[in-house]
Amino acid sequence: MLIRREEPSDLAAVAQVTAAAFAPSEIEERLLGELRAGDDWIPQLSLVAIGRDGSLIGHVLCTRARLGAGTAVGLGPISVRPDRQRAHVGSALMHAVLGAADALGEPVVCLLGDPAFYGRFGFRPAAELGIDAPEPAWGTFFQARPLAAWSPELAGPFVYSEPFSRTDSH
Repeated sequence: MLIRREEPSDLAAVAQVTAAAFAPSEIEERLLGELRAGDDWIPQLSLVAIGRDGSLIGHVLCTRARLGAGTAVGLGPISVRPDRQRAHVGSALMHAVLGAADALGEPVVCLLGDPAFYGRFGFRPAAELGIDAPEPAWGTFFQARPLAAWSPELAGPFVYSEPFSRTDSH
């Protein structure tokens, strides 16, 4: 598989993969469009996975978020075509996007997800870093991955890009 930056010609395939990965919910597919249209979208951190046959099999998107008085990266959604799930596509996307965020000098990547899965990539409960979740009830499911530019002084309340506030999915 090849991981590369998303291109405009990928949009329809990304929408299809996202719709299939999250079916029957349509929230994530709609959210993708809103995030891309906003000022917080980070094109360098919108990546696709291409299978050996040339088809798009996965996607991850990151947006700018607020953290205390500074900024951070919010990861999500991440999606993998259902017939390619459990084939390390999601893991490859995670490693690539974390490496790219680190190379861009980002201090931390935050997400809402399963600690058992994301812990493999160095994520831990955000509260351990002094990062307050947008919703306290998220508890250990709101996680953070500090990168090389991380400093404890950056901690504080985390606020996702505005389109997330219009959905039930983060």
